[in-house]
Amino acid sequence: MTREHHHPNGYFAPEACDIDEFRTIIDQTTLERTVPNACDVQSKVPLYDMRDLRDPLEDPTRRRQIMAEWAKVLREGAGIVVLKGAYQETQVIDEATSAYEAIIKTEKDGNAGAGDHFAASGANDRIWNSLEKLCDRAPEVFLRYFANTPIAAVCEAWLGPNYQMTAQVNLVHPGGAAQLAHRDYHLGFQTADISAAYPAHVHDLSPVLTLQGAVAHCNMPVESGPTKLLPFSQTYRPGYTAWRRDDFRALFEERQIQLPLSKGDALFFNPATFHAAGANTSADIHRMANLLQVSSAFGRTMETIDRTQMCKALYPHALKARQSGALNRSELAAAIAATAEGYSFPTNLDRDPPVGGLAPETQQAYFLRALSENVGVAEFGAQLDLMDVKRLSC
Repeated sequence: MTREHHHPNGYFAPEACDIDEFRTIIDQTTLERTVPNACDVQSKVPLYDMRDLRDPLEDPTRRRQIMAEWAKVLREGAGIVVLKGAYQETQVIDEATSAYEAIIKTEKDGNAGAGDHFAASGANDRIWNSLEKLCDRAPEVFLRYFANTPIAAVCEAWLGPNYQMTAQVNLVHPGGAAQLAHRDYHLGFQTADISAAYPAHVHDLSPVLTLQGAVAHCNMPVESGPTKLLPFSQTYRPGYTAWRRDDFRALFEERQIQLPLSKGDALFFNPATFHAAGANTSADIHRMANLLQVSSAFGRTMETIDRTQMCKALYPHALKARQSGALNRSELAAAIAATAEGYSFPTNLDRDPPVGGLAPETQQAYFLRALSENVGVAEFGAQLDLMDVKRLSC
C-alpha cells in the first residue's frame, strides 16, 4: 500500500487507516542477527545486559555501534529496548523511592496533582516533575540516580546530544486499572481533531523529538501491570490518527505484550509505539516507575517573547474588529496565531493539570474563546496572568 493512500491531500485521517495493513506491520518479528549486542529477545523485544555493555559504552567506537543499534530498533525494529541492570546497585533506587513516597504524602496532604494522562483520577499516585522535586528534596540522591551512563547513552542514541530530561513518577496500587492504548507526546497528547490538523510529515517528525522511558523502582512481574506494548506499531505512519479507533484498540489488546522487569531495569520505547499501563492484579505489589520523557534539544525557539503582554495589547483591538466585522474569524485567527502561545507545554502540571482533556488550554484557544464570549478587557488580562502563574515551575 502506498503512502499516498493514507494522505492524498497531505494529511492523515482516522477513517483512512487500514487495520489490515496495521496487522501486517505488527506481524513482523525481531531477528537475533539484527541485534548483535542484545543478550536475549523476548516477545520480539531485544534485551541488553548492562553488566556486559557498561564498559563498552566508554569506548567511543563501541559506543557508536551500540547506540546505532538502539536507534535502529527504536526507529524501524520493535520500537522498544530493555536495559537489564541499568543500575549496577539498587540502593540509590531505594533512596529515591523513599524520597518520592515522602513527596506523594506531602502532595496528598495538600491535595496536589489531581490530573493524569489517559487514566482515571485516583487510579494511581502521580508526581509531576519528579525530576525537579527529587533534586530539591535530595540533591545527593538525585546526583547518584542520574549519574547513569546507560540511560544517558540510550537518550543520546535517539535524540542526539544536549537532550532535555523530564520525569514523572507513577505509582499504581493493587487493583489499579489499566490505561487505554495510546501514543505519546507530542501528537499523542493532542485531541483527535488537532492531531489530524497536522500534515503527514509532522506525524513522521513527532516521534524523533521525544524518547519515552521507565525506570523500575520495584520488581514488576506481569501481574503487577508493567507497560503493555505493541512491537513494530511505531512504524505505522498514520498511527496518531488511528489509536483512538475501537478496532485498533481491540487489536492492541489482542496482540500486546508485557515484559517483567526487575528493580533497576530501564525500558525505553519510541513514543509512537502503541502502549498502555497494565492493570495491577497483584495482591501486594505497589508498582512504582519513574517515567522519563526526554526531549530533543531542538524543541526551543530562538528568541524569548512576552506573548502575554502581546495578547493584552492586541485584545481590545481584536475585540473591536470582531464586534464591528472589520476582520473575519480566519483573519483574526491568523493574527492571534502570530501573537499568542499555541502550545500547552511546557507547563506546571501540578497547578495546570490536563483536567477534562489531554492538555491544558492554550493562550490561543483562550484568546479565541474570549472573543466569542465577549470577555471584557480586564477579565481577559486577569485570566492570562492566572494562566501564566499556573505554568510557572514554582
